[in-house]
Amino acid sequence: MTHAILRLSADHPSVAGHFPGRPIVAGALLLDEILALIERDRGQTQTRWTVKSVKFLHPVAPGAELALEFAPTSGGDMRFRCSIGALEVVSGLVRA
Repeated sequence: MTHAILRLSADHPSVAGHFPGRPIVAGALLLDEILALIERDRGQTQTRWTVKSVKFLHPVAPGAELALEFAPTSGGDMRFRCSIGALEVVSGLVRA
């Protein structure tokens, strides 16, 4: 299992409209950042991912710091999970 820290910028352009008054990080942006971090760790770029499953369990506030864990499965997929402290906020299974 590989561990990494994912820091989400509080001033990302998508935050302003998602949602005014109570901003959260869009799920698509969160997933994109997770996959980019996995790619960097594996020394890959521009990987075409197939998202087999993803669960967004709790909203993520702009500026949050997430603990990312990921590991390959025996079937060749990559399983990941992100948490803020003890709270798991997103998990999934992808294939490169």
